[in-house]
Amino acid sequence: MDLTAIQALAAPHFLDIFGAFHATPEDGCASGTMVLLSPLEPGFWAHFQNQPEFSGPDPMDRWSTRVIGALASTLGGTAHFPFGGPPYAPFIRWATRTGRAWPSPVGMLVHDTAGMMISIRGAVLLPGQLDLPALQASSPCADCAQPCLTACPVGALGPQPYDVPACHAHLDSPEGADCLTRGCLVRRACPISQRFGRDPAQTAHHMRHFHK
Repeated sequence: MDLTAIQALAAPHFLDIFGAFHATPEDGCASGTMVLLSPLEPGFWAHFQNQPEFSGPDPMDRWSTRVIGALASTLGGTAHFPFGGPPYAPFIRWATRTGRAWPSPVGMLVHDTAGMMISIRGAVLLPGQLDLPALQASSPCADCAQPCLTACPVGALGPQPYDVPACHAHLDSPEGADCLTRGCLVRRACPISQRFGRDPAQTAHHMRHFHK
């Protein structure tokens, strides 16, 4: 089994490999190869809308549990999810351990292909150490003009700590409708995010979940 074979099994479910790393107990899990899975774009949202979980409560979490749980069983691994706690698995640490995600200038993670449109749906821990590809050594933010720093219209997310109340207040206002229906302007300002191809309807789904 290698990453190419895992990617081939995940692709029919419109899942892609976010990244992988050789895990140890210091990562809060057993030793092995941890493979993180995220939506395959473009096309994930259209696929997800046709899934049986779509019309029920917590649709994406229930779908992730079913699909990634089945993939883990097929691969002889163990499924892990960023929901269902507390306690919660340390997915932010795991994301940075893959070498494909870094803290951005505004604090949230940026991924080498998804930008700030990160949505890790789960992970599969496999026994043993699979061969992993060589990765770029530095964050893409190092060579970026960093428009994320000034994109928030109310300054809730920028170089200063995240002002959650200011963010929610903006989303409650008429001026916040664009962020609520199309996604956070800071995330959208990232040049990598703009190339990712995520359906705005999926972003709106996540925003509704965030702004309950």
